Amino acid sequence: MKAFVFALGLVLAPFAATAQEDAIEDVITSQLQAFNDRDVAEAWQHASPMIKGMFGTADNFGMMVRNGYPMVWDNSAVRFLDREDMGRVMRQEVQIQGPDGLFYILDYQMIETPDGWQINGVQVIPAPEMMS
Repeated sequence: MKAFVFALGLVLAPFAATAQEDAIEDVITSQLQAFNDRDVAEAWQHASPMIKGMFGTADNFGMMVRNGYPMVWDNSAVRFLDREDMGRVMRQEVQIQGPDGLFYILDYQMIETPDGWQINGVQVIPAPEMMS
């Protein structure tokens, strides 16, 4: 019986990972769409308690994104890249096209809360230096 349970766990493990991946991608996609729709209140719902504590209101949060992350505020061509489990934080790299037509790689830090997955921070990954 133990061998069966172990084997069943091996079979189901990929499905659990897929559900987690889907949930993370859904949260990021929903927030990006909310910014495109200019629905800052909806985008705010996907922010973690730490982010909400830092900015206090949805309006402050929206202003920060509009001014500091124009590629998130006006995004298109979203593509999910590498994901890394870092224990309490899941890192998800996302490629998006900004309003300037350039592509950016963003590092989303995701945390699981009682309300589901939430965005705990976003960082632009700098482009590598080009050697001449």
